[in-house]
Amino acid sequence: MLAILSAASTSEKTREELQSAARVKDREHFRKQYLRPLLDSELLEATIPDKPRSSKQRYRITRLGIEMLRRQGTGQSSGK
Repeated sequence: MLAILSAASTSEKTREELQSAARVKDREHFRKQYLRPLLDSELLEATIPDKPRSSKQRYRITRLGIEMLRRQGTGQSSGK
């Protein structure tokens, strides 16, 4: 999960970009086991929360996610 947060810390990313960063091949597995828990725990947020299936949907790290990366020693120094 840290790889996903780290990837999202540089800019907004698509699901495909985050999935690639996590090196997970199966889309449904990624969505259920990685993306949904990160969204539910408010470490990531959707850029279009009212339209989760939008082709323009991107994900960005939250302040809580940035703090988690900092505690793990892999975070970026700037962010939201």
